[in-house]
Amino acid sequence: MPAVNTSDKLETVTLRCLIVDDNASFLEEASALLRREGLEVVGTASSIDDALERAHELEPDVALVDISLGEESGFDLARRLAESASHPPRVVLVSTHSETELAELIDDAPVAGFVPKVQLSAGALLALLAAAD
Repeated sequence: MPAVNTSDKLETVTLRCLIVDDNASFLEEASALLRREGLEVVGTASSIDDALERAHELEPDVALVDISLGEESGFDLARRLAESASHPPRVVLVSTHSETELAELIDDAPVAGFVPKVQLSAGALLALLAAAD
């Protein structure tokens, strides 16, 4: 399980994740991978409306959001999550595109950062979140 430092003592906590992607295969594979690596995948969604509802219900610590959600935009979802939730999850964008192609959009979005789908792992997620703190 990931270790998170709180109040000068080290505790082991489970990071609760919501995964948002319009590709059902990716949702299954990413969920299985992150669970194997010790994270708690509390839910999945494939659209903005579904993601907003799931985030409200489940209150995840982090939302992994695909940049391209079919006709919808992961950037739009990131903004809506930041504006609508009382305890918004930290958003990490994922994509098959490279970060350099999207750097300006990522920098302007209310997100903790970006992880390419091919590099997705619990370790990559935890390192990104720690660096964003």
